[in-house]
Amino acid sequence: MASIALDHVDKTYPNGHVAARDLNLVIGHGELLVLVGPSGSGKSTVLRLIAGLEGPTSGRILIDGEDVTAVPPERRDLAMVFQSYALYPHKSVRENLAFGLQVRKVPASDIRERVQRVAATLGIESFLDRKPAQLSGGQRQRVALGRAIVREPRAFLLDEPLSNLDPLLRVDTRTELVLLHRRLGATMVHVTHDQEEAMTLGTRVAVMRDGRLEQVGTPLEIFQRPVNVFVATFFGSPAMNLWRCRWTRTATGIHLASGGLAVDLAGAGGTGWNQDTVLAGVRPHDISLVPHGDAEAVGRVEVVEPLGATSVLHVRIGHGSARAIRVVVPADLAPVVNAEVAIRLRHDRVYLFDEPTGVAIMRS
Repeated sequence: MASIALDHVDKTYPNGHVAARDLNLVIGHGELLVLVGPSGSGKSTVLRLIAGLEGPTSGRILIDGEDVTAVPPERRDLAMVFQSYALYPHKSVRENLAFGLQVRKVPASDIRERVQRVAATLGIESFLDRKPAQLSGGQRQRVALGRAIVREPRAFLLDEPLSNLDPLLRVDTRTELVLLHRRLGATMVHVTHDQEEAMTLGTRVAVMRDGRLEQVGTPLEIFQRPVNVFVATFFGSPAMNLWRCRWTRTATGIHLASGGLAVDLAGAGGTGWNQDTVLAGVRPHDISLVPHGDAEAVGRVEVVEPLGATSVLHVRIGHGSARAIRVVVPADLAPVVNAEVAIRLRHDRVYLFDEPTGVAIMRS
């Protein structure tokens, strides 16, 4: 196990593209940290900087407190697993697992013992003598993981290793990876663009955008306390609803109004908050269909998306360019298209963001 730290790391390419901007991040011993963000956010660049495949423009990379910024990749003792399996097609699974140890001149008896142990851990014992072409995508990915594990490195760097798998296999392999991390107790840095994968895998999640770290925290902290609009809308499916609202103070809290929507948030503050408008956010699961007498807004169903146990309703409130609100309801209670519905927000799950900057002001 190793700890990894990025100390004021910047990376600018010769063409002027900035892939990392003043990154400060500490990954603890035995932690599974997930770097997540949209394409081009810089997450794979960070992994390559840690591995030593690229050098930072400025700043330092530390492993167990040692500055390894100028240390070549082969001396950092880190194992990478890539999106492509990168297995030797002419070698058997056993030979693929053993190859890295043979290059390091590990004794043959140790190689046999390590290969057998890792194969048992990953459940790939039965096809040790097969070639990669004879394996499924999930089996090949397990072999690629095994090739990294058998080295017993200081840490594992995983660059979107599940993205080539079909959805069902991806879920199964994700579960295997969590259990594997628990068994090994190893330090892992996992890169993905999939927010669901980030939430289910990480002991902590680091959200990136345009080379910057937007927020670092546990999956629940990221989901329940997003620091800005980007994080709030990136996490959660369907995405959070956002409205531009006018606000006024009341004797008990805040009144929000936006077109046909009117909400009173009891106990909500707003000291030092000078704008006339705010962005209010509510996740689709936190909006309910209610009798008209209890409604905070009335709208018409434009689209119904069946998702099995639930359905996502797109409800148009107001007229003209008013944005449709997404509401998640049990599938057997979903109204039909063009039905008029009344909705109510869960008041303790309303998020408010500063409109010019997108920074979170509060969660009611």
